[in-house]
Amino acid sequence: MKYEITDRVLHFKQPAGTSRGVYTTHHSYYITLERDGIRGTGECSTLPDLSCDAMSDERYQTLLRDTCNLVNRLGGIPYEMLRPYPSILFGLETAFAQLDAKGSTALFDTPFSRGEEGITINGLVWMGTFDEMYTRLEAKLKAGYHCVKLKIGAIDFERELDLVKHIRECFSKEQVELRVDANGGFTPDNAMQRLEALARYDIHSIEQPIKPHQWKEMAELCEHSPLPIALDEELIGINMPSMKAMLLDKIRPAYLVLKPSLHGGMHGCREWIRMAQDHSIGSWITSALESNVALNAVAQFCADVYGPHITLAQGLGTGLLYTDNIAMPLEIKDDKLWYSKNS
Repeated sequence: MKYEITDRVLHFKQPAGTSRGVYTTHHSYYITLERDGIRGTGECSTLPDLSCDAMSDERYQTLLRDTCNLVNRLGGIPYEMLRPYPSILFGLETAFAQLDAKGSTALFDTPFSRGEEGITINGLVWMGTFDEMYTRLEAKLKAGYHCVKLKIGAIDFERELDLVKHIRECFSKEQVELRVDANGGFTPDNAMQRLEALARYDIHSIEQPIKPHQWKEMAELCEHSPLPIALDEELIGINMPSMKAMLLDKIRPAYLVLKPSLHGGMHGCREWIRMAQDHSIGSWITSALESNVALNAVAQFCADVYGPHITLAQGLGTGLLYTDNIAMPLEIKDDKLWYSKNS
């Protein structure tokens, strides 16, 4: 089996702000495998200061080459060895899935991949000034989104609360499902007060209210919060099944927000989903600012693991973020992501 490693720097149409900082570019690597004349490509992409396998470009390139050589010798993916490197695992899983699909980007046989069903997605409103967030919010609502996710924690909380209040003055919870993502922007001291303030506006859930690695404080918030808490960053680096079980037993959140490139690839996310279901914990899947190569893989995986007839909105609306994205047969119509079955 032949392999090729390439890379690409993607440029955001507008700065993407989170409580950890602002992204203007994103660097991704691509593994292309060739077997019997069929090619499969997967994206390996990390987020600085967030991914458990983020490292210097030189080290990452070396690791990619060494991993591809090992895969070539083994003839398959060494899942246990790659648990510490979810971004590389996800890229390899995508490439092999495309090989198994005879080169098609329809990685799994689902109603989504056949173009019969779209996947409902949330409209994402990035952090910014009040006016910027207000304008972005209005655009998402006018575009027909019935689930909107606000990134909060960058400006004054009272101003962010004004945005939430504005939505509820115009739309009931039946008309617009509202999610917020704090990206760890609250503190253990002010989190409960802010959760109580948000709860007045029929919020579906809040992602990661405080920074990760504070299990005791997060468990207390999950137990007493007036609105459901979802974990995201908290799951990063928790790659072994025993640790996953320990986290779920201790914190007991309402939801998990899973990103394959951060949370164990497809293999690790399937594991999280099974274990969450055993604890009566819900989950949904989002992309992690990758190009359309990985976005397609995440969507195909989402349709396979949750479908058919997915009702919970997923976080798959990142394909429009870049000025120079890679073309894939994906299209957003109203609030659904569709795959062109003829591509």
